[in-house]
This record gives sequence, C-alpha cells and structure tokens, in this order.
Amino acid sequence: MFYRILKAEWMKLRHSPVWLAFIFLPILPAFMGTFNYVQNIGILQKEWYSLWTQHTLFTCFFFLPAIIGVYCSYLYRLEHMNYNWNAVMTSPVPISSLFFAKLLSASAMVVLTQIWIGILFVLCGKITGLSSPIPPQLPEWLLTGTAGAIVICAVQLCLSLVIRSFAVPVGIALIGGITGIGMISKGYGHLFPYSLFSLGMRANQPDGSMSYNLGQFLISCAIYLLLCILFAVYWLRHRDVK
Repeated sequence: MFYRILKAEWMKLRHSPVWLAFIFLPILPAFMGTFNYVQNIGILQKEWYSLWTQHTLFTCFFFLPAIIGVYCSYLYRLEHMNYNWNAVMTSPVPISSLFFAKLLSASAMVVLTQIWIGILFVLCGKITGLSSPIPPQLPEWLLTGTAGAIVICAVQLCLSLVIRSFAVPVGIALIGGITGIGMISKGYGHLFPYSLFSLGMRANQPDGSMSYNLGQFLISCAIYLLLCILFAVYWLRHRDVK
C-alpha cells in the first residue's frame, strides 16, 4: 500500500514543472558564487575551498530553502485543490503513510539536487582553471548537507500541510534561510532547522571541522524530523479531518 502512495507522489512530480526548478535554480548560485570567487581571487586563495564557500553562501541561505519550499508546496497542491483532501483522508491507508510518502519524495528530490550541486561545483572549478585535486571531503559535505536539507523538507511539509497556499510556505522557506545566517553567527545554528543545511555543507569552514560535534548535528536533525512527523500525524488525525 505504501508503495502505491509513493508511486502516486512520483507521478505528480514526474508530470510537473517542478523539474525546471531542480535543473535551473541550482545553476544561479553556482554562477553567482563562481563570479564572486573570480572577482575576489586575490583574497580567496584556498582554491576549491574558497570556491565552495562562495557557492554555499548563495545555495544554503537563499536558493535551496526556496527550492525545497517549491517541492513541498507542490506535493500538497493537488490535495488542496477541489476538496481532494476528502478523497485522500477517506482512502484505506494509514495516516502516517501519507506524510511519509511525501517526505520520502521530497528527500529524493533533495538527494538529486545535492548531486547536481556537486557536479556544478566541480564544473565551475574546472572552468575557473583550478588545477589542484578536488577536495576529498566533497562527498561528506554533500551527505551531511543532505541530512540538514531533509530537516527543511520535513518542516516545509508541515507548513504546507497547515497553510493551504503555494506561495506562503515558499516565502517562509526563503525567510528561514536568510534568518539562518544570523542564527549561525550567534552560535545557535544547531537549534534552528534552516541552519542545519549550511552547517552540514560546511559553508563557513570547508577546510576545517564542524563548528560543533557531528553527533550533536545528527541528534538535532533526528529531533526535528521526529517532531515534524509527530506533528503531521497529529494534525492529519485530529485537525485536518475537521
């Protein structure tokens, strides 16, 4: 049964314009970050690591939270139109499966986006003439960044569940990403869900260790995921049916 729900979610994504956001939006921060790097190459002298800080500056705080907001809003768009929630809520499937299918679909899109971000980073580095080896930490940056991005998926799915609008949750995601800059600067990044992505991506210090323990980072991700799942299941069982 869960497979059928998941298949339905992928059918919605496969025939939607959301793929345009997946393909084109990550190109913008890659271009902007590369331009910044080239213009300040006299100051940014750590080659690949400096280029990564410029890419993630735009990706982590501006573009990717908005892309995730678009993904998650679209996953709820059909249910929020023409009273389709009535049909969904009366279907013989567990309530939790409805949210888990959307979370898994959004997470899969995030994984694909992260792979695309990594490819763009390598391409931009080669275009700018970087001849040193590609940082061996790149897979780790993308992997831990994916964990933080999945947290944003869970938060945005909850917002899109409650707010029956396409644009409003996307706006909240953009504001959340920008607010994450201030939270990290004050040392509260691990307490704010929209900051976890940039922490996982090592946006500020790619050539060093995390600003705090990896275990603490993973615990923060797990706690936010659990809270979002519990909230979504509660809302679907007790509020959305009304």
